[in-house]
Amino acid sequence: MSQPATMSANSSKASDTTMYNILFIIGLCHLLNDAIQAVVPAMFPILEKSMGLSFTQLGIIAFSLNMVSSVLQPVVGVVTDKKPMPFALPIGLTLTLCGVLGLAFAPSFGLIVLSVIFIGFGSAVFHPEGSRVAYMASGRRRGLAQSIYQVGGNTGQALAPLITALILVPLGQKGASWFSLVAALAVLLLIYIANWYKQRLAANLPLLKKKNLPLDKNNGLSKRVKQSLLLILLLIFARSWYISGMTNFYAFFAIKEYSLTIKESQLFLFAFLIAGALGTFFGGPLADRFGKKKVISFSMLSTVPFAILIPFVPSVLAFLFLTITGFILMTSFSVTVVYAQELVPGKIGTMSGLTVGLAFGMGAIGSVGLGYIADLFSLSSMVSSIGFLPLLGLIAFLLPSDQTVQEWNQ
Repeated sequence: MSQPATMSANSSKASDTTMYNILFIIGLCHLLNDAIQAVVPAMFPILEKSMGLSFTQLGIIAFSLNMVSSVLQPVVGVVTDKKPMPFALPIGLTLTLCGVLGLAFAPSFGLIVLSVIFIGFGSAVFHPEGSRVAYMASGRRRGLAQSIYQVGGNTGQALAPLITALILVPLGQKGASWFSLVAALAVLLLIYIANWYKQRLAANLPLLKKKNLPLDKNNGLSKRVKQSLLLILLLIFARSWYISGMTNFYAFFAIKEYSLTIKESQLFLFAFLIAGALGTFFGGPLADRFGKKKVISFSMLSTVPFAILIPFVPSVLAFLFLTITGFILMTSFSVTVVYAQELVPGKIGTMSGLTVGLAFGMGAIGSVGLGYIADLFSLSSMVSSIGFLPLLGLIAFLLPSDQTVQEWNQ
């Protein structure tokens, strides 16, 4: 066998092998990145008291963070699909490091907004390329690989209540500066990932070009693919607004309704988020076994009764229902990413940026809109109304089956 043929065979064999060490490292980096992002909403109760910010201003801070990330993620994905940039990963986390230091020492509302823009920009650079690393290391287990990657991010977000209770409550705004150490660790790990990524690109370049050929021939997406993407985006819209309302404002609701302290309210939020992280992990393997469409449908619709009842039950039941809701709803998180990537094969960064980035973007718009509703009407009315959002999961039945999507790509 000639040397090029041998290299091609080895490259093909490597692409079918699931690289668990790379998946766990990129998942850990995702955890560190999103834990830093989680510092922003975790600081809301602190900032409300120290600066006297309104719910609308808190919504604007969340909007600035998430909208910058959501707008830029698809852009970064499009650019890196054409020319992958391994070292964009550590560069993105360096920007995040600068933002978290600014957040810790910002003396005014305006500078806080500027700091979270830096954090959002770093996140926008990290996520599409991180998802590409997970895809490249997935082998034949794409659902599991994406779950390992995404569960890191959701676990990082779940740490927000503990960050508030253990660090921000006793140390205040300046306690956020400790997360510069977290960012520095992530940068070091991502330098290692970037080197692996660069070597894998060099080895797989002929294979990657071959996989991208069908897209070049199509010169765009078919009508049925666009319709399917639109349905996925609507589902992400419903899920993101609900999660945004709960993560940004439920702590205030729990403090008011159940007479909880800030620390106690954060335990409720932690239960919701950590259960969501577990749901994210299990969603991928379940989709590999039962199909992505089935998991997406089940995830949205099974959440409905619990989401509607949460604002009206005693605190113990609320805690239980929050945990169940977080787990079930987030089983679809990584699955929607993989579904979109398989709808448009060869555009891994673009689809990751669109689906995950849109989730942040919808959360950003939701933060402002829901904050305004809470100020205009009442916090209780806002929390009660968002419980009906998962009903939009009915449109998941209109998605093409997994087999149909595979047939489109043949």
